[in-house]
Amino acid sequence: MTPRSYLYVPGDQPGKLAGAAGRGADALILDLEDAVSPPRKDLARRAVADHLAEPGASAWVRINADAAASDIAAIGGTAGLAGVVVPKAEPESLAEVDRLLAAFDRPALPVVAMLETARGIRLLDAVAAAPRVVRLGLGEADLAGELGIRPDALRTELWPIRSQVVVASAAARLTAPVGPVDTDTRGTDTLRATTTLLLNQGFRARTAITPAQLAVINSVFSPTAEEVAAARRVLDHLANSPSGIAVDDDGRLIDAAVARTAEEVLSRAG
Repeated sequence: MTPRSYLYVPGDQPGKLAGAAGRGADALILDLEDAVSPPRKDLARRAVADHLAEPGASAWVRINADAAASDIAAIGGTAGLAGVVVPKAEPESLAEVDRLLAAFDRPALPVVAMLETARGIRLLDAVAAAPRVVRLGLGEADLAGELGIRPDALRTELWPIRSQVVVASAAARLTAPVGPVDTDTRGTDTLRATTTLLLNQGFRARTAITPAQLAVINSVFSPTAEEVAAARRVLDHLANSPSGIAVDDDGRLIDAAVARTAEEVLSRAG
């Protein structure tokens, strides 16, 4: 199953690392970057490496943009490393990560490229085409800070950039991108609305900073039973049409474009 939710877990807290797998996330991101203060970076590297060496462990790791060599040296050879999340991703940093991982003979290890810089956005196509990149993510807090943008509650000012990320992902045939975190940890009142907005804008996953956000994120990015049934009816209508064009029960035209949308709904339903 393609992850709908990614839970960040502080890399310097072994207790949270040990219990994170049961909190409901589709995928875990063990964090060596923002969640870890500079004096605790080495401790976090050791804790994450130890955790990923345990039988059955599987998680992504978010490295530091300015310490990729040290981070990958610590975790690159661990059996439980599912992939690497590269913050502030730009073509040069992604090439460096590819080179560092190649030293561990991990040719298939994937990368999620987090877009958090103006230069990364300007070079979006090159980022999407970089080695190992299977998915783009958007880090709006860092990006807004660099651009001097003061977003409203729905981050309306960043919607044009969201569209660029979605288009670049589709053009590069990547998995649909990962939306930014909701930094409000006090509740989930607005989480469903903002996650639904991301779904409608073309995102198919979101990062979370607390397990309390996971149920809503997973729910929004999972099609309802009604949506699944409607998608199946669309494909049934087309399958029974020798011309490849049909009309649904409400008299609306069904063609290949509508079928593609129905297939995407069914793929998200598993």
